[in-house]
Amino acid sequence: MDSINRNQPETNRRDLSGSEAIKRVKDMTHDADTCFFCTAGSTGSTNGVRPMSVRKADDAGNLWFLSANDSHKNHELAANPAVKLYFQRDAHAGFLELEGRAEILEDRARIHDLWNPLLKTWFTEGEDDPRISVIKFTPQAGYYWDNKHGNLIAGAKVAVGALVGKTLDDSIEGRLMF
Repeated sequence: MDSINRNQPETNRRDLSGSEAIKRVKDMTHDADTCFFCTAGSTGSTNGVRPMSVRKADDAGNLWFLSANDSHKNHELAANPAVKLYFQRDAHAGFLELEGRAEILEDRARIHDLWNPLLKTWFTEGEDDPRISVIKFTPQAGYYWDNKHGNLIAGAKVAVGALVGKTLDDSIEGRLMF
C-alpha cells in the first residue's frame, strides 16, 4: 500500500475485472476522447508517442481508431503490435493507462462506421481515401485513478482535510483486468 494511502480513512482501492473493467474504460474514454497512443517500436521522430482520438469503444472493451496506412504508427504496429494508451479526462481526475495489442484492418464498413467529416483534414479524399486504415486496440490490462463522487465533492473533501489536518480524499484507483 502506498504511504499516502495509510493516512486514508476510506477504502480508495478497487480492482476491476470483466464487465466492470470494460465499463470503466468506456466511461473514461468517452469523456477523455483523446489519448497518447504509444507504440513499442519507434521509427519516427515522436519516439512512438502521439495523440490519437478514439473513434469508438465497443461493448467488448476494444477501442477503435482511424489511421493513415502509410504512417510511422502503422509501420511500428506491423513490426510489434504492443501498445500503451494514456488518457486524462480532466485536470484533477479520470486518469487511465491501458496496455494491449493493436491490429491494423482494411475494413471499409468499419471505416464508414467510424467516419466523421472533420477527419477530411487528414484524409483529404474523404471517407473513401485509400490511405485510411482501422486500428483495433484490445486491452489486456490497465490501471485507473479517479474520484468516487465527482470533482466538487473531491475538492470539498481535500479542502476540509487541509483545514482539519486529516487525509480526506475522494480518490479511487485500481488495476483493470480483462
